[in-house]
Amino acid sequence: MNDIMFFLMLFFLLVIFMVVSSGIKINLPKAQSGKNMGKQNIVLAVDSSLNYYLNNEPIAKEDLEQKLSAIAAADTSKEATVIFKADGRLTLQQVVDVMGLGPKLKLKMVMATDKKP
Repeated sequence: MNDIMFFLMLFFLLVIFMVVSSGIKINLPKAQSGKNMGKQNIVLAVDSSLNYYLNNEPIAKEDLEQKLSAIAAADTSKEATVIFKADGRLTLQQVVDVMGLGPKLKLKMVMATDKKP
């Protein structure tokens, strides 16, 4: 009986870790090194079709600066961090345009990458 319970618990733990994801399919660029962020406040994702997502909700590019500004204004700790998940097929200019919003709005922006295989 204990063996069955152990295997069921193990099975559900493995399944939970495989199911939990951001929900948006993004092909992240690869990086040699990096670190995991402990606290992820704001997730900004851009897919290869230039669809923008703020915390997994679709948003128009025109509304992005306004929404980020509202989030920055509501952050009393002044430690808001934007995790930027850009598809690896975006041009450098497209990435720079979005990353430029960080300093403009006084938000810390970091880029999410996958580890190189």
